[in-house]
Amino acid sequence: MPPPKTELEIPPDTDVLIRPLAERDWDAVVALEAGAYTQDGLSEGPEALKSRYHAGTCFVLEHEGRVGGYLLALPYPPFTSPDLTRAEQAGHPSRNLHAHDLVIAEHLRRRGLGPRLLTHLRSTARQLGYERISLAAVRGAHVLWAQLGYRAHPEVELPASYGTNAMYMSMEVG
Repeated sequence: MPPPKTELEIPPDTDVLIRPLAERDWDAVVALEAGAYTQDGLSEGPEALKSRYHAGTCFVLEHEGRVGGYLLALPYPPFTSPDLTRAEQAGHPSRNLHAHDLVIAEHLRRRGLGPRLLTHLRSTARQLGYERISLAAVRGAHVLWAQLGYRAHPEVELPASYGTNAMYMSMEVG
């Protein structure tokens, strides 16, 4: 049996484009986020979601001229995570880049696009001088994140807004 694919071996999709998130993308991003998280009580709402924007580290996945996914990442102190119930008030100078949210539209899932976005983020983080990428895995997704190289930190307490199954994880940018 061949070894499982790593994030760097995922073939590029020719019908998708990863590009910086633009102002015109927010309606689509808010709709994707609400569709992915509202049922589980994890949706942040537009104001909080937009406060996670950081130029140069937030991206959309464009498919057939429409937003088919996104990734929001912002500098954030290591071993902490934004509270989903409130907007960020100011920037956080940090060498840690927090991958706050990643959503792929349902019709585009299972094509390796999430890992492709993460590969893009890791490359960007390396170019910008970040040392680590962190995230809060929700709904039991820590298993998937571990396969992509993220290490669980069960000792880190997350805000209650992430629910009881959330796990703080991180990896070195390398």
